[in-house]
Order: sequence, then structure tokens, then C-alpha cells
Amino acid sequence: MTENLPPCPECSGTFAYEMGALLICPECGHEWTPAAAESEGGTDDGVIKDAVGNVLTDGDTVTVIKTLKVKGSPSGIKAGTKVRNIRLVDGVDGHDIDCKIDGFGPMQLKSSVVKKA
Repeated sequence: MTENLPPCPECSGTFAYEMGALLICPECGHEWTPAAAESEGGTDDGVIKDAVGNVLTDGDTVTVIKTLKVKGSPSGIKAGTKVRNIRLVDGVDGHDIDCKIDGFGPMQLKSSVVKKA
């Protein structure tokens, strides 16, 4: 009676087991219902949010919330810099915003370091 159970949503452990109506992860102790796991995965597909939790879309204007170091530049991107007309992409290493920044040119940013303006 081995079924393919989903991995733990907390630690991604693969040893989850059923106990009544709950699924339990023995690695981290997290308990959840299978219906909750399905609904959580379905609501967040393809949605990119900023550091505050606002949903971002193509063409938005965002503000950088912390100073960022840029390789090859003596000064990085200062906190408070506005970035206009962003594009959302499926980037590398969590870089999901493609944009042009005045004085730096085209680059990719992580949505965790910007706030919707």
C-alpha cells in the first residue's frame, strides 16, 4: 500500500506518511492535509511578489530597498533607486526581474530586494 505522497511543504522531505486525515513529516514534524498542499501550490503558480508581498507585473515601477553591490562598479545600486518598466522573467539564481537601470545598463534583479512604487 505504498502511495506516492507529496513531499513536505516545509522541508521538502520525502518520508511523509499518513495518519488519519493528516500527512506528517518525520524529519521536521510538520503536519498538513493533502487538500491544503494542493491549494497552496495552485494559488502561487507564476506569481512574483516583491519584498513586501505586492504582486508584480510587467511594466511596473519598483524601488530598490537595499544597496546592492555590482561587480565591476566602484559604487553599487543605492537603496531608493527607482527602476521603471520591469519585465518578469524566469531567470537564474532567483533573479526574476529584467530591467535597465540608469547609469548601469541592463541587468537582472531579485524580487526580494525591490518594492513596488
